[in-house]
Amino acid sequence: MTGFIARTVPITLMLSVLALGGDALADGRPNILVFVADDAGWNDFGAYGHPTIDTPTIDALARNGWTADSAFLTTPQCSPSRISMLSGLYAHQTGAEDLHVPLPPGQRLVPDYLREAGYFTGLMLKSHLGPEGDRQFDWRRDEADFGGFLDAAADQPFFLWVGFRDPHRAYGDAPKHHSAADVRLPPTVVDTPETRADYVAYYDEIHRMDGSIAAFIRELEERDLYDDTILLFLSDNGSPMPRAKGTLYDAGIRTPLIVAGSGIPAGVRYGGLISVIDLAPTILDWGGADVPDSMVGASLARGIADGTLPGRDYVFSERNWHNADEHMRSIRGPRYKLIWNNYVHLPHGTAADITSSPTWQALRLARERDELSEAQALLFAAPRPRVELYDLSNDPDELDNLAGEPEHRGRVQALMARLEQWMAATGDVPPERRRRDDNVDRLTGVKFTSRNPPLIDGQPTP
Repeated sequence: MTGFIARTVPITLMLSVLALGGDALADGRPNILVFVADDAGWNDFGAYGHPTIDTPTIDALARNGWTADSAFLTTPQCSPSRISMLSGLYAHQTGAEDLHVPLPPGQRLVPDYLREAGYFTGLMLKSHLGPEGDRQFDWRRDEADFGGFLDAAADQPFFLWVGFRDPHRAYGDAPKHHSAADVRLPPTVVDTPETRADYVAYYDEIHRMDGSIAAFIRELEERDLYDDTILLFLSDNGSPMPRAKGTLYDAGIRTPLIVAGSGIPAGVRYGGLISVIDLAPTILDWGGADVPDSMVGASLARGIADGTLPGRDYVFSERNWHNADEHMRSIRGPRYKLIWNNYVHLPHGTAADITSSPTWQALRLARERDELSEAQALLFAAPRPRVELYDLSNDPDELDNLAGEPEHRGRVQALMARLEQWMAATGDVPPERRRRDDNVDRLTGVKFTSRNPPLIDGQPTP
């Protein structure tokens, strides 16, 4: 078998093999290997246009597979995002919409259905699902042991969920690979040596994760399993930097999404809107398992295979408690995004691992000196607008809120009406029905307790 990096498959031949779409794959019983980055920005890879972050393995997956340019998460928070991916439900439907809230009893995830279909299932490295989620896998390890998993799977088709810990904070233990000159900063952070060093450490962890994925692929090739395996790569939320992770801006909810391997057309860049709410049904479809009616999304398998996948008109996302409480919802189309905020009297609630970072502290110190630009000051704004509207074609960093402009009044009303339809259809609850106290100071970044404050149900919003 030829090596992974050098492998090329004529797309016309691949598409002819895939004429039956998902049905052909189901008969072939592919192995399914999912790589989940922990806090990686969607465009922090060479395959997504970053000019300096070194990700040769992920870039090769994109060249030899199917790459979505506009894929979106249901929530920009670690554990709710992973549970949403594996349950096929929006975060508020799972009962685990807040950080560190485990999957409730009775909720079934993808591995449970695949086990019934004859798969050997595994969870490696970071879980973030809770005991109820972990128990639905046949095999569980906190360390990387792909060879041991493959030995345990024996002749069964396998499903393995690999939850990397890179590039999550804290930083400092990844081999040095990048330099301050490699750093590309968004306009929302302050350019200081400390900020650049923080980004260098983030880049280095992405590079280390890329090397880890290469080791998995080598193991597949050594066992002659690559051509029988579907590989999928994505991130659970945006980078752990200000105005990214934990926000409903694209920096928080947009994700890389690359699919390669068995039965996947090579060299395809797909531009339509995708929501990872469709990930669970797609994996079940690949595995020949029935997709339960409880799942909200629909399988992408056939559309990926035969090139007929229609893009969504809109994708929906939500932000709930993550060290600081929020009740935010968003609707995003190909060009415009609307964000609906509730705790408008408070500055944005940012995750504690971000507020303790050198990048945040540089922002905080610049704020004390009254040296922030308009873009950098947005994160500290209070009160905040109830509604934000962005023209993503002309304002990809989402800095210019158009919601108050007369020419966009009709667009705001139409998007808000569609968002309310989604909230009603998915059983979303109003903010006064679910509140949780903060455990981090929103301005200084001081985390004053490590526990999750209890949920306050039915209390009015102050």
